[in-house]
Amino acid sequence: MDLAKTFLVAGLAFMLLSSCQSNGVFEKVAFFQKHEWAASNQPEFQFAVTDTTALYHIYAVIRHEDAYRYNNLWVHFSTQSPGDSAKKQLINLRLADNRRGWLGTGMDDVFDHRIRLTQAPIQLKSGTYKFSLQQAMREDPLPYMLNAGIRVEKVAK
Repeated sequence: MDLAKTFLVAGLAFMLLSSCQSNGVFEKVAFFQKHEWAASNQPEFQFAVTDTTALYHIYAVIRHEDAYRYNNLWVHFSTQSPGDSAKKQLINLRLADNRRGWLGTGMDDVFDHRIRLTQAPIQLKSGTYKFSLQQAMREDPLPYMLNAGIRVEKVAK
């Protein structure tokens, strides 16, 4: 009887662990010296896609201090697909609103934001993608910025 219970528990544990799927996350950030992001500092990231049947979301990852003076962050977001030229777009990232305050999660005086850049899930082709970020605010260098980066995540089926 004890052996049967052991097999049952082991079987249930195996089923639970094998049913957990990784969402294929890639996340990388660049840290800014002196907590300032200069427009000349354009962090670059690479992500290799092997699963072309999956759908993905792309996020901007931003961390700043509570003393950051703006509700938003303008960034030039550049994407280069495998075998393609880079495409650059200007994006307004909302970090706060006047009613709720900071929209990200915070601890003490540090706030993290993961802001989805893709409206709907997208299919990526096989190969290496290159991303870069450049702050496009009027203030340069931009104070109270700790880091910025990219997150690529598989959409759960």
